Amino acid sequence: MEPVLARLRRLLSTSALRDRLRRVRAGGILAVQAGLAAALSWWVAGDLLHIPKPVFAPVSAVIALAASVGQRLRRTIELVIGVSVGVLIGDLLIYLVGTGPWQLGLIVVLSIVVAVLLGGSPAVMVQAAATAVLVGTLSPTVANLEVPRFIAALIGGAVSLVVTAVLLPLNPLRVVNRAATPALNLLIEQLDVTAEALRRRDAPAAQAALDRLRDNKQEMGAFTEAAQAAKEASTLSLVRWESREGGPVGRYARAVEPVDRAMRNSGTLIRRTVTLIEDGEPVPDAMPEAVAALAGAVRVLRREFTTADEPDEAREQALRAVAAAGRAYREGVGFSGAVVVAQVRTAASDLIVSTGIEQEEANGMIRHAFGRFRPG
Repeated sequence: MEPVLARLRRLLSTSALRDRLRRVRAGGILAVQAGLAAALSWWVAGDLLHIPKPVFAPVSAVIALAASVGQRLRRTIELVIGVSVGVLIGDLLIYLVGTGPWQLGLIVVLSIVVAVLLGGSPAVMVQAAATAVLVGTLSPTVANLEVPRFIAALIGGAVSLVVTAVLLPLNPLRVVNRAATPALNLLIEQLDVTAEALRRRDAPAAQAALDRLRDNKQEMGAFTEAAQAAKEASTLSLVRWESREGGPVGRYARAVEPVDRAMRNSGTLIRRTVTLIEDGEPVPDAMPEAVAALAGAVRVLRREFTTADEPDEAREQALRAVAAAGRAYREGVGFSGAVVVAQVRTAASDLIVSTGIEQEEANGMIRHAFGRFRPG
């Protein structure tokens, strides 16, 4: 009884309720889009075009909306391909072998095989199989639905695009901000932990930071998909055109790859930090300062991305990290310390590229900032 009460208290706690409300707000627009798309597609297919039992219209509309927020246009096309394969195979086999449990199983198997032969993605295979199931189970009771079924699926896909592009378009910047924040926070937190570990010569703390940073697939995957979704939404939506290539959404989309590189280079930085501490190499005061400044650059980048400002301050902060790394190098470092300094430079270059600067120009900025502190 006590564990049940404890779990209930956790579920009803203020923080848990706030978290659930945030989730509801985050998913609310998608829920409204799906509901509107389902209702409109049924109305268009059934009331306007008089298709009998237009089940595929709302089904395809909802799947097109929810299957992948990041690649909705491609998934809509895949849905149509999958439905076409399922209808074709289902109707052909029903005509040849009739209906029944084994016939239904055969229809599903062959639908997936044909989808694979056509080079279909997993989404195409799933849609082909699901459509074949519906064809095999609906055909005995509703005759002559082959063409109307296909038309209804097309209507559902088209309505889903109209809803997302015209009626209820997502705010692409809000979508990508929400997804990018965890990835950037992860990098900020582990660099901050590493800077403190350097000050305290705490190798286990640095190792823990390295382990956590390596486990970034979920955060970076969400960032990547959201950037694609935001770019697509701004392309499809008539009211979001100002957010495309030249705006903050385009900047976000271009930032995904350099931020991912900054993650990996920061991982190398932290790994060498562990070795540096364990080997007892010198740690000049400027070295943890450089790592902390690098974390600060990511923090400023996150803020400037969120506010859609030109990320000038993030660039300056990244260069301050490089300048501090130059001071550390001048004061004297060991072998692993030299690698840490080099990785500060490399990660800072990645961050500057993520702000929209070309790689060659970013490298020149890094060399200039670091060169001022080269020894003798």
